[in-house]
Amino acid sequence: MKKGTILLIAGWIFLGAFAQPAKAPEKPAPKDPAELRKLNNKAFKAGEFLKYRVYYGLIDAGIAELEVKEMDKEILGRKVYHIVGNGYSKGTFDFFFRVRDRYETYLDAEGLFPWVFVRRVDEGGYLINQDYKFYQHKNIIETEKGNKHEVQDYMQDALSAFYYARSTDFSNAKEGDIFTYNTFIDEEVFPLSIKYIGKEIIKVDGVKYKCLKFRPVVQKGRIFKREEDLNVWVTDDENKIPIFASAKILVGSIKMELIEYKNLANTVAIAK
Repeated sequence: MKKGTILLIAGWIFLGAFAQPAKAPEKPAPKDPAELRKLNNKAFKAGEFLKYRVYYGLIDAGIAELEVKEMDKEILGRKVYHIVGNGYSKGTFDFFFRVRDRYETYLDAEGLFPWVFVRRVDEGGYLINQDYKFYQHKNIIETEKGNKHEVQDYMQDALSAFYYARSTDFSNAKEGDIFTYNTFIDEEVFPLSIKYIGKEIIKVDGVKYKCLKFRPVVQKGRIFKREEDLNVWVTDDENKIPIFASAKILVGSIKMELIEYKNLANTVAIAK
């Protein structure tokens, strides 16, 4: 997988963005768009805004923002959210290594799967430009290069996977349970997996939150020495928003903390 970014740290850290690539199963038969799945999503709504501060070691390295916008147009007769993520470096880190990243997904509002994915990465002159079209009714993904990939039902992209994962019901999860989300990244299918660790209370910016702790299943040796080096805490409520994440990597450490949220779909689980 290509270079990680501030925004990916903020979003993929919840999903374990360093999983091994996997071959997609046999492609299912085409279907009518109207017959695609419909889920009862209670995790987020149009207008939601999340803002995170990202640290590299002791350095306040950057900001990541995620916003859910409701489109006024439909895709193949289906209502769609336009979700935008921006990540950028700041302060001293910005002087030495300028980062300006933007991710967009056009997410089916009822089925929580993407129709279009846009990735624009600019990191110290290193550029990535990706445009993926997800023909979910045909199980085909077409890239900006014109390459077509046959995939299984409801394939996610790098940003939509974060929102789809939040719709998962973890109420009956047991310690050690693993949840996997198949995602199309850099023209490959990656099964992004997270392991449920248990419940904890985390204090961020003076506020205590009731949280579920997860440990993404990662490739040891490439970026992390041990699987235990990457942990994330999400609110123990129907929002399931990441509150805090900590990662020890081979060349230092990264931390991410929530500093602002607006227009959540549900009440946040605050601990006394």
